[in-house]
Amino acid sequence: MAQVKRSIDHHGVIGDLRTCALVANDGAIDYFCWPDLDSPSVFSALLDSDEAGIFSLTPAWQAYRRQQLYLPDTNILQTRWLAAEGVAEITDYMPICAQQDSQPRIIRRLKMVRGEARFHLRCAPVHDYARAATQASLQDGAALFCAEGQPDLRLTASVPLTLDRQAAVASFTLRAGEHAEFIFGSAQDEHLDNLHTDICFQETLRYWRSWCQKSNWRGRWREMVKRSSLTLKLLTSWQHGSIAAAATFGLPEETGGERNWDYRASWIRDASFSVYALMRLGYVDEAKRFTHWVGRCVEHSQQDPARLQVMYRLDSTTELHESELPHLSGYADSRPVRIGNDAWRQTQLDIYGELMDAVYLANKYGEAISERGWRNVCNTINYLC
Repeated sequence: MAQVKRSIDHHGVIGDLRTCALVANDGAIDYFCWPDLDSPSVFSALLDSDEAGIFSLTPAWQAYRRQQLYLPDTNILQTRWLAAEGVAEITDYMPICAQQDSQPRIIRRLKMVRGEARFHLRCAPVHDYARAATQASLQDGAALFCAEGQPDLRLTASVPLTLDRQAAVASFTLRAGEHAEFIFGSAQDEHLDNLHTDICFQETLRYWRSWCQKSNWRGRWREMVKRSSLTLKLLTSWQHGSIAAAATFGLPEETGGERNWDYRASWIRDASFSVYALMRLGYVDEAKRFTHWVGRCVEHSQQDPARLQVMYRLDSTTELHESELPHLSGYADSRPVRIGNDAWRQTQLDIYGELMDAVYLANKYGEAISERGWRNVCNTINYLC
């Protein structure tokens, strides 16, 4: 497949503390794993071509400038197109999942600010890292995407949808002040049928801004510190308390190189540093939940409960077997594309010191360590000695 040229630095990220999606500044969602951060991808165009899964939404203007920004103190992303014919913007976000059985969903709200434009939409998920034969159909005005052995997905829209091969497509015109909405998620999610999302938007806006207000940072570079902390929070699992090293797999350390690892796991070292940063900013709840997650990791260790692994799965289980996806051409032809990470088998003794530092700081600034947690610490240090 031919590689579509979307530079990684021309993307923003949205998420719901369970998974994340990357949104390019041309209006395309070209990376999304569903329903969890370490689940198989359904949009993988970033690592191949649009045939590997894409959700694009663009104006039919010949020439325009693009801007991408976050609403202040949030992880709600706006992409703008500015042309002689007018100005349009799309707001992308994922509502925060507050229930364990709730399913992630992407909400896209397209608004015509000035002028008039014809827009083209194409939503073509491909399940299981673009390995499955996803079939699209229309059902009660919505697009349904199914593949054998994979979760069913659905797109609802405020404009009529049609099918083009295995993709949902639409072409429509918006004038100044008009808008269109699209919701993508589980086929069984009743929330997808509610296209009046004003309340959902306000709740998501309130969540992120309320979280930001907990920061006690009063030093320099406040906006940079705030944006960095919001990104760290996006990588934090509300369900497990783990902190992922990154939201992505298969992106290269060096363009065209072979070091294209899967970072959708929690490294003890990286996560400990992240917890330290969040804690010093005043986010002690994240430190408390991370400490509990580490305790579960220790209990899941199969060889020796006192022996720490370099990294763990986000749900605290231990094995992350590595494999390659040869059918994907890779970002800018960087091969091979890998999922899983065999680094979990390595021994790196520095992780004990970094973990103990995080435990100490969590105990100092947050919740006191439990007796059970203290026994785990003692056993781990005895093992290290």
